[in-house]
Parts: sequence; structure tokens; C-alpha cells
Amino acid sequence: MISNEEFRTIAQAIAEAVGVEAGERRQADFSWSTKSSTSDVVTEIDMWAEDEIVQRVLKLRPDDGFLGEEGTSTPGTTGVLWVIDPIDGTTNLLYDIPGYSVSIGVQVEGTTVAGAVFDPVRRELFSAAAGGGATRNGDQIKASSASDLSVSLIGTGFSYRAEQRRDQAEILKTVLPAVRDIRRMGGAALDLCAVACGRLDGSYERGLSPWDSAAGALIAVEAGAIVDDRDLTWASAPGIADAFRALLVTARA
Repeated sequence: MISNEEFRTIAQAIAEAVGVEAGERRQADFSWSTKSSTSDVVTEIDMWAEDEIVQRVLKLRPDDGFLGEEGTSTPGTTGVLWVIDPIDGTTNLLYDIPGYSVSIGVQVEGTTVAGAVFDPVRRELFSAAAGGGATRNGDQIKASSASDLSVSLIGTGFSYRAEQRRDQAEILKTVLPAVRDIRRMGGAALDLCAVACGRLDGSYERGLSPWDSAAGALIAVEAGAIVDDRDLTWASAPGIADAFRALLVTARA
């Protein structure tokens, strides 16, 4: 088995290469359709990116498994699973709004050990290896020093399903008055990376899939953030973690 840092190196290289080309493909004509709802969009760029990531990994590690948002699901035989969101924030890509990314997480026996998230618009590459810290374009990053929830900037996202959006709106009614402001930027992976580098003091979103958070959650943890990646995924600067957790519990009650 190769090291966590070696997995990180592979994930970085592939996320950046695919992300750069995805950004270029966005500037040409492309087709798109919907999936679970009229708000849930998939483009030919998503499909191309997932296949390209899988093929690039297979050249290096032909026996590993894959789990991708656009349907790739193979178990592999090595205990290594590549968790792929080929385009996280597809609606942003569709409308040519910044906030979409390529996200690749690497799990060994169910534990995330490396991850990379590439933002094609800002040309920013976030990555982490378990125990090895987190970086943006090669420079170490860390979560903010926020200690007062009331002046903290918080990110969030919303489901594609109408009934979940109603629940999320109810949570927001409690959270918004208790913090400095809310940002909804479009992709969970970049929200988690924003917490990791201090652009956000915290973020939360309900109902994420493994590919949404596998890489970003590790990057946030390795940058010193507190992360809970369960049904309600949240991450925050350590200085507001207890207050943020309590607020989210109250908001969901």
C-alpha cells in the first residue's frame, strides 16, 4: 500500500488536470439534462470528467474501487476507494458562475486518507493527506481564529428536493440571526475548503452524499477545523465549534 502523501499526489494531479479541461469545456457548447428533480442538473462535462478521472486512476491503480456521483460504482480488490464528484456545483457551471470544482477523495478501508479539490475558475488546488496537513496551491492553510459565533461568516447549501429545501429554510431562520451573515456559494466541497483556509468561519449542509464531502471534510480537518460529517455535515473554526454545534441542534429541534 502506498502512503497517504502518495495518494494525495495522485489526487492532486488528476483533479487539477481534469479541472483545467473542464473549465475550458465550459466555454464551448455542451449539453445538459436533469436527474432527481428539475433543479438537479447533469452536463456532458460532468459525465466526461467522471470517466476521465476513473481512466486516469486505473492507469496507475487498476485494482482500486470507485464511487462517483454520475454512476460509477466498482468495489475493487485493494480496499482503496476513490470517491469522485466530477463537478461539484454543477448548477454554477451551467450558469457560468464561480463556485464549482472537481473533488477527489481517497478512502482506505472506509477511512479518508487523502483528498484534492480543484477550482477551475480561481485555479486553486486544495489538498490534504491524513496526518500531513492541508494546502492551497502548495501553501499550508488553517481554519480561522474566530471565537465569537455572532460575528462569524457561515456558508450553507440547499437540496435539490423541494421538501428538504423547506426544512433547510426553517433551519436558516434560526441560524441567520445568530451569525454575522450567510453565504450560499454553490458547492459543498469548496465550502469546506473555504472553512479550511479561513474564508468562512463555518459551514453546514444537510443530506450531502459521500462524494460531496469526502475530500473537503479531510481538508478542513487537516487545516484544524472541527468537522462532523454525518446527516448534517458541518465544519467550523475550533473557537466557535461548541457554540455552532449547539446552534445547529437548536435549529433542528
